Amino acid sequence: YDALDLTVRPKGHVLPERVTGDLPIAAEAIRKAGLELPMITSHIVDAKTPHAEDVLKAMVSVGVKRYRWGGFRYDLARSIPAQLAEFKPRVKDLAAMNKQYGVCAMYHTHSGPREVGASFWDLYMLLDGNDRNAVAANFDIGHATVEGGHGGWMHSANLLLPHARGVAFKDFRWVQDKTGNWVPGWCPMGDGMVNFRQFLPMLKASGFAGPLQLHMEYHELGAAAEGGTTSSVPRDKLLPMMRQDVVRFRALLSAAGLG
Repeated sequence: YDALDLTVRPKGHVLPERVTGDLPIAAEAIRKAGLELPMITSHIVDAKTPHAEDVLKAMVSVGVKRYRWGGFRYDLARSIPAQLAEFKPRVKDLAAMNKQYGVCAMYHTHSGPREVGASFWDLYMLLDGNDRNAVAANFDIGHATVEGGHGGWMHSANLLLPHARGVAFKDFRWVQDKTGNWVPGWCPMGDGMVNFRQFLPMLKASGFAGPLQLHMEYHELGAAAEGGTTSSVPRDKLLPMMRQDVVRFRALLSAAGLG
């Protein structure tokens, strides 16, 4: 690995209420290990999120300019346009706060019926008209493929990559859960249906420059896949799985001329 995406959120590596003292300690430890800290993943939804400004101040103090942001949810019983109209001023206010501190918030694109940004066009509407260096997208190709596996992910990528300041990678295949419902089953890089070989040249052609994040959330990783603070898988089994994903990811990047 070249870098870490540090979680600064409840139950994360750094707790928001302790960010002023703890983030510098974490940043120093990461850099002393020879790694970079290009971004953090935050709990921030909008400018009124508790400790949001403390997080931005602490980021700036350790030289981090980008953070993952998100968390807007739809009420499925209400009008979509009406809800987007309510979200827009919250995005605008967050952009203003980010510009004040010289940082960029990257909205992470999840999948699912209540997730704002899962349809991609809605996030485009929220970001459009704002400074792309203040509020942007963190485009997740895994979730994009969940939402548009045949060709929709290509339209989503073409729509949002100009707004993207971060890109996340994960792989999946459809599986049936215990109740028989078909759900995304996250899996090691290259074992699923995400078309990385087609996506990466698109990413290169877009002129993207930002952190590439490798998300590992498949069940073989045990508690580590669920954000657990203690691994349930022995190191001699966990690390080879993590290493395999990195090796496969680097090979894909190299093949696309991005390595």
